[in-house]
Amino acid sequence: MTQSGINSSGSARPAAGTSDAHDSCARFQNVLRRNWQSGKGGVYAVCSAHPQVIDAAIRQSIDDNSVLHVESTSSQVNQFGGYSGQTPNQFAQSVKSAAQRAGLPPERVLLGGDHLGPFPWRTEAAHSAMEKACELVRQCVFAGYQKIHLDPSMACAGDAGLSEHTIATRAAILCDAAERASGDLPPHCQRPVYVIGTEVPAPGGEVLTSHGPTVTTAADVHRTLEIFHHAFQERGLASAWERVVALVVQPGVDFGADTILDYDASRARPLSTALSTHAGVVYEAHSTDYQSPAALAQMVQDHFAILKVGPWLTFAFREAVLALSSIEGELFKTSSRRLSQVREALEAAMMQNPAHWRSYYQGDDEQVRRSLIYGYSDRCRYYWNESPVQDELGRLISNLSASPIPLSLISQYLPEEYKAIRSGPIQPVPHQIIAEHIRQVLRVYAASCAIQAV
Repeated sequence: MTQSGINSSGSARPAAGTSDAHDSCARFQNVLRRNWQSGKGGVYAVCSAHPQVIDAAIRQSIDDNSVLHVESTSSQVNQFGGYSGQTPNQFAQSVKSAAQRAGLPPERVLLGGDHLGPFPWRTEAAHSAMEKACELVRQCVFAGYQKIHLDPSMACAGDAGLSEHTIATRAAILCDAAERASGDLPPHCQRPVYVIGTEVPAPGGEVLTSHGPTVTTAADVHRTLEIFHHAFQERGLASAWERVVALVVQPGVDFGADTILDYDASRARPLSTALSTHAGVVYEAHSTDYQSPAALAQMVQDHFAILKVGPWLTFAFREAVLALSSIEGELFKTSSRRLSQVREALEAAMMQNPAHWRSYYQGDDEQVRRSLIYGYSDRCRYYWNESPVQDELGRLISNLSASPIPLSLISQYLPEEYKAIRSGPIQPVPHQIIAEHIRQVLRVYAASCAIQAV
């Protein structure tokens, strides 16, 4: 089978009216092509709809002179608002507006859709769930998403398990919806690139078993690509197949509430060579959060050219916010000023609506209580946009902005930010401190991907 998954195709939103999307997508594809050829260089995708995370990622892209690669999942952002309360168009405009305000050129913004499929509607019958998934894909294309992860790997109501052929057929249906939508764009707009696969980690991280995930075999890679290729051909999607740039497999990495499964290159070695006969196709690695810098760099070398990171970024946001809350308590312990109660509001919101975390955290009451806030799964990220939490977060920022924060307290609770303040890159103000804490994670990914101007 001939696989020419990398070429110059992409997509743009009609309203853009420029080649901006093409520029960012072309740069993205150039990196993937080089990785397939040499194992050198990669990209990381920021999978988050959190405004502070996106702002930090924008600043990192500006400093690195790199493309900002941001993706939203089908649960975060969809035609019904998702848990972020945003439609694809609203999300796209918020990212582009934030980039413009910060001075990041539009040609260096790449939007992607992660886990686009029936996952949010999996309790419905397959026909209904896939109909909604197709509409989501269409809206993403119209909003200017240039990279689409086709993911119908989750069973819907009435599915007695899913065969690889069924997953591939549903992926082709989703791809057809995207292609038809992109065909309605102005002629100068380019079509999306695609990511496919069947061994796809669940959105938001797994509920880990004791033995962890099984590493995909080379035989699985060849078979999956053959099955998907056939499904695309059956629906007349030969042109779209030429824009399949990556395959999602399981490299053996994952995380749970208090567990991290580290990358073992020896276990994944067969995957490194399996792509040699599939020209231009690389791997997209999901659930890479909390991996060591050395492990991430090795994954890139092993052709996991796209590293996805999400929960680790909002985990870092939470770390910074709670550290600032501790500083607030020290500063105003004897003051009449009303202190913020961010953690209390966050815990209350999680207890009031446990749907986003109940199946992820097990153990006794004390273990669950600890996991709610501190778990690697970071299920609290679903609750930051709740109004009571936002109110308390605003109060925290206001209290700490009333007067300069003593550096000695920053040193105590946020020592890395203290170093950054002392050396000059940031000021001792809340929003810069939070952004710096998030960027410490982003720098790990930038270094692992050998990010450089292209």
